[in-house]
This record gives sequence, structure tokens and C-alpha cells, in this order.
Amino acid sequence: MVRLTRALPVAIALAVLALARGPLSAQSAQAPAATTAAKPSAASGNVEHGRYIVERVVMCAQCHSTHDAAGDIVPETRLRGGPLPVRPPWPNDWPTRTPRIAGLAGYTDEQAIRLFTQGAIARDGRQLKAPMPRFRMTPQDAADVIAYLRSVQ
Repeated sequence: MVRLTRALPVAIALAVLALARGPLSAQSAQAPAATTAAKPSAASGNVEHGRYIVERVVMCAQCHSTHDAAGDIVPETRLRGGPLPVRPPWPNDWPTRTPRIAGLAGYTDEQAIRLFTQGAIARDGRQLKAPMPRFRMTPQDAADVIAYLRSVQ
């Protein structure tokens, strides 16, 4: 648990910083097309790029999975939610459990795009509680993440 307790806050901070810097791919960094161009939809998302963001950049499974006594993710719970693995030492209102994100059940594509591009806004329009990062992904990166999460069941 010590390994997880030390590594998780660093991983979350790095992920938030990486996302705050801007696009995660050359595709995302391209100048926007004419203002009449359609916004990317989750249906147009690149599953492999989404996997890269979820697994290697944001590391969603670190919070949205159950961990064993050694601090390792229990494979069959990956992205299926579980007890929040860390708690800050100060008074807080953090949740004690994280939700399943495999499949993104309950989210429309529009709600999921908003979640990842407008700072962790839930389906009902409220701000999600910390430690959920306030993502500001590009619409294409968000579509890629959604495509990957919908592919995971």
C-alpha cells in the first residue's frame, strides 16, 4: 500500500499537468478547420489513441479499479470501480468509492465529451468531487478516450 500511496498522487499530478498542457497527439495539435466543421463524436474516436491516453497518460485504472493488499490492481476489476485507494490526511469530502468507467454506462456521447473537455462535469451538470482531475481535453482526444472506454466491457 505504501508504494501505491506514494505513486498515485504523483501519477495524478502528472496526468493533470499533461492534459493541461494541451493536445496529446499531432492529430489533436492541428489547427481547427473552418468553424462550420463538425465536432468529433465518440463514434469517430480512435480506440488505440484512447487506450494510450487512458492507460499511459491519465492512468484511470489507478483509481477506477480495486487493489489487492500489495497495492496492485486486481485484473478483473480494471476500470470497473472500487474503493478509492488514497485519502488525504486533511478533512475532505472525497468519495470513498470510484464508479465503473468501463463502457461508460449511463453517459451519452455528448455528456461524456463534456466530462472530458469542460472540467469533470457529471451527467447531471454538477462538478465531480476531487480527486477526479478537471480534464480539458481536446474534443478529438475526448472522443478517442470515449471510444476506448466504450470498447472495454
